Amino acid sequence: IEIWATVAAKASATAGVSKMQVLLLATLPRGFMPSTSHGTQSIMHAAMRRCARQLRISGAPLTMQSAPAAAVAPPAPPELASMEEIVSLCKRRGFIFQSSEVYGGFSGFYDYGPLGVELRANIKAAWWRDFVHKREDVVGLDSSVICSPAVWRASGHVDGFSDPMVDCKESKLRYRADQLFWTRAEVEGELLGYISLLEDAEGLSMEERAQAAAEKMKRKASMQGKLTTSPLKDFTEATDEEQALIPSPATGKPGTLTPPREFNLMFQTSVGAMSDASSIAYLRPETAQGIFTNFKNVLSTGRVKVPFGIAQIGKAFRNEITPRNFIFRSREFEQMEIEYFIPPDEDVWQSYHEEWIQRSYDWLLSIGLRGELLSRDVHPPHKLAHYARACTDVMFTFPFGTQELQGCAARGNFDLTQHAAASGKSIEYYDEATKQRYVPHVIEPSFGVDRLMLAVLTSAYAQDEVGGEKRSLLRFHPRLAPVKAAVLPLVKNKPELIRKAEAIYKRLQRRYNVQYDVSGAIGRRYRRQDEVGTPFCITVDFETLEDDTVTLRDRDTTQQRRLSISELVEYLEEQIDG
Repeated sequence: IEIWATVAAKASATAGVSKMQVLLLATLPRGFMPSTSHGTQSIMHAAMRRCARQLRISGAPLTMQSAPAAAVAPPAPPELASMEEIVSLCKRRGFIFQSSEVYGGFSGFYDYGPLGVELRANIKAAWWRDFVHKREDVVGLDSSVICSPAVWRASGHVDGFSDPMVDCKESKLRYRADQLFWTRAEVEGELLGYISLLEDAEGLSMEERAQAAAEKMKRKASMQGKLTTSPLKDFTEATDEEQALIPSPATGKPGTLTPPREFNLMFQTSVGAMSDASSIAYLRPETAQGIFTNFKNVLSTGRVKVPFGIAQIGKAFRNEITPRNFIFRSREFEQMEIEYFIPPDEDVWQSYHEEWIQRSYDWLLSIGLRGELLSRDVHPPHKLAHYARACTDVMFTFPFGTQELQGCAARGNFDLTQHAAASGKSIEYYDEATKQRYVPHVIEPSFGVDRLMLAVLTSAYAQDEVGGEKRSLLRFHPRLAPVKAAVLPLVKNKPELIRKAEAIYKRLQRRYNVQYDVSGAIGRRYRRQDEVGTPFCITVDFETLEDDTVTLRDRDTTQQRRLSISELVEYLEEQIDG
C-alpha cells in the first residue's frame, strides 16, 4: 500500500496538484476491500500521510477517493442453485418423481417420494399450527373436491375461469398468450424484425435475451447503425398486424401463431351412471368456494363472530396450457387458504389486508426462507380482478426468475353475494355489537403447498467445504426437515453399543421422524444426512456406555457437543418445536 501511495503522491506532486487524491482499489490484492473495513481505511490514510510528509507535499488535506461511479456495481444477485441441480437432488434423494415415469411421464403431474411426503406434511403442519391452532379467530374446514356445478356457475368459473391461448400452426405447440412476450427491433428507425420469447428461463433476464436476439438478427441482416428494441409486451397486447409478424418460439417463423382465444382451465368429469349434460361436474380449481358455501354452517356451529377466518388445506386442479418449471406450475396442486371475514366498513379493510400481508411475510421467514429472495408486488388497479379492492403478492426469486409465492387479496363481498343470489339463501351476518345485518367482506391469504415447497428447497440448497471436501446440504429449518435426527452407532459390531443406540432411536421415534444408520464410515453417514437436510446427528460411542452421554452434531456448522440423553431430548424439543 505504501509503495503505491508513494507513486501516486509523486505523480500528484509532479503535476502540481494541491489536493492529492489516490485511488488504490485496482492495485490491492484480490479479496482486499478497504470499503468494508474501517481499520483498513485508517491504515491507508496513515500510509498516505507518511508519503506526503516524506515528499513534503503541502496543500489541502489528503483524502481517499472512492471508486468512480462506473465502478460501483449494483448488489450482486443472490447465489442460487440451478433448477437442474434441484431437480436432480429431488429425484436422487426421493423428494419428487415425475408422475407415471415408467410410461414416459405425464406432463404437469408429480409424485412425492418418502422425503417429499414428509417435507410437504411438515410445511402443512407448520402452517396449520401457526395460522389456526395459535389463533382464536380461525377455524378449519375440509370441503369436497367435487361439488355441485351450480357452485362454479355462481362463482363465474364456468364462464370466466380461463387463460388466453395461442397455437403454433406448424409445430402444433400451445402457449399461454400472456406468457409469450415480444419486442420490435429497429436499426436507425428501420424495421429489423420481431422477436418472441417465453416468460421463464434460467440465466439472463427477458430484456437481456431480447437484446441478444436482436443483435444476432442485426448481424444476420448485415445492417449498420443504432439498434433499438421496443418495451416487452405479451402477445395479448399485440395488434392484429403485429401478431402476424411475431415469430413462433418453436419455429422462429412469423405468421404461424393463431390469434389468442380463451381456454377454460377446469377439469370436467361426470358424476353418476349416466354420461350426459346433467352429469357434468368439475374438479375444483380452487379451495376458496368450498369455504364460501359453508360460511353459514361454520357460523352456526363454530362459535365464531366477525372478524374470523376459515382455513382449509386441499387439492385443486387446473388444466394449465403450459405447465412448467417443475412443481412451480402443475395441473394438480395443493392450496393452503384462509378466508378472513371482516365488517364491510370502508375504513377497516386496509388495516386487515396489511396485517395479513405482514403475517404471511413474517411466517415465510420463520420457516427458513431466505429474506434476500423475498419481495412484494402490489397489483396496480388495472390488473385487479373486477371484484377485488387490492391484492399484494409475496414474491420469491427462484432459479428461473422472480415469481409469485403467496397472494393476499381483499376480495370484497363478491363471492358470498353471488352464492346468496344463485341459491336464494341469505348469507347475511347479524352483528350483535352494532345491531346490523350485512354480508361480510373477505381478506384472502393464499399459499400453494407445492410452490412453497420449491421455495423451501431453493432456500435450503447449499454447497460448502468441510475438511477440504465439497459437500451438498439442505439447510432446512428443523420444523420442516423431513428427518429430524439420525442416530448413528459408532461401530456396528459391538452389541452393547447397538442396544444403546436402538434404545435412543426408539425413544426419539415416539415423537419425531428419525433415522437409524449403521452403514459406512461415520463421515459418510454424516454426508448422507446433510444432503437430505437432517439437522442433527447423534453419535453413540463407547463413552456413551460409561456416562450416558452422546455426541450431537449440527448440520450447518458441523460443530459437535456432548450431551446427556435427558439434555438431548430437551434440546431437540427446543430446536424443533420452539
